[in-house]
Amino acid sequence: QVQLVESGGGSVQAGASLRLSCVVSGVTYRRAGMGWFRQAPGKEREGVAATGRLTTYYADSVKGRFTIPPDNVKNTVYLQMNSLKPEDTAMYYCAATKSAYGSLHQSDYNYWGQGTQVTVSS
Repeated sequence: QVQLVESGGGSVQAGASLRLSCVVSGVTYRRAGMGWFRQAPGKEREGVAATGRLTTYYADSVKGRFTIPPDNVKNTVYLQMNSLKPEDTAMYYCAATKSAYGSLHQSDYNYWGQGTQVTVSS
């Protein structure tokens, strides 16, 4: 049984940093595409960052501020978020795909975590 558990969310001021964690069980992280998504109230879920066998992808809105560190520990994937803005406020979800390739499209993912809330105030 595949399980993904996110943590690390919180309430911060604009300009601060947070590091989200996603512990993956039931699938080998390095053999699966992994993605981070977010959903703000009243908005659709959007892809933020994804990593897989070939490369790492970032949404334009977070390029230069968010990264998936390459030194993830076994079966844990992180999302390092720097220079946070109020518009980054959302529920953040970790997802895994059976494919080895990451994607920013939620339809490509098979497994989802429950989410962790990030709130950024101005």
